[in-house]
Amino acid sequence: MTQSAAIVTGAAGDIGAAIAARLADDHDVVFLADIDAAAAAAAASKLGPANRFVAAGCDVTSEASIAALVGRAAGAGVVRTLVNNAGAARATSLHETTPEIWRADNALNLEAAFLCFRAFEPMLKASKGSVVNIASVNGMHVFGHPAYSAAKAGLLHFTRLVAVEYGKFGIRSNAVAPGTVKTQAWEARASANPNVFEEARRWYPLQRVVDPRDVANAVAFLAGPLAAAITGVCLPVDCGLTAGQAELARTFSQSEHY
Repeated sequence: MTQSAAIVTGAAGDIGAAIAARLADDHDVVFLADIDAAAAAAAASKLGPANRFVAAGCDVTSEASIAALVGRAAGAGVVRTLVNNAGAARATSLHETTPEIWRADNALNLEAAFLCFRAFEPMLKASKGSVVNIASVNGMHVFGHPAYSAAKAGLLHFTRLVAVEYGKFGIRSNAVAPGTVKTQAWEARASANPNVFEEARRWYPLQRVVDPRDVANAVAFLAGPLAAAITGVCLPVDCGLTAGQAELARTFSQSEHY
């Protein structure tokens, strides 16, 4: 029997590793792809045996690197799920955004998803598989990091494009848009400012920020059979942040620090 495989890009980070761990419940093999091969290997070793969690060094902005990943995945089974999770944000304001930053953020947060999808397209057609793109609430509203945000907004449109054009092949395409996620990066901020999570809580109706497992559970749902009729949607996983966006905007507009 052919093994089912899942691909998770940017898998060395907290969110990517949580997604990989969750997808292992429904897939025989999960590839943890990351530009930092050593970090991917460390994350994979923590999750379980090497025959189930496969670390793969991959630069998702490089067609050649992605092609090598496709070759490795083809030898392990049929890819049923592609999660485009790799991403990063650089400049926090438009004034600080250089042309180089604009292009780099778009290459990693938008173009990479396109390159990965096209590379895995034949395998996803064969499996009638699922694509889940990790977007952001930044792609839905203005929260800063303009180049990253514009790329994530483009990723949401790309998600719908795939859903509409490839639905006839049985491929489903959806997105998850996390709000603030409690990752190691935020833990570092907390060591500098112990009140950072308390300060963030006020923007979230659930009075907490997102855990990486929250994102992973949403990905597993959208990739799985319970979402068989769901395609072309963006699921915010944000503890209610975007539901209160109007109130947040009013607060910002009245703030002397804005």
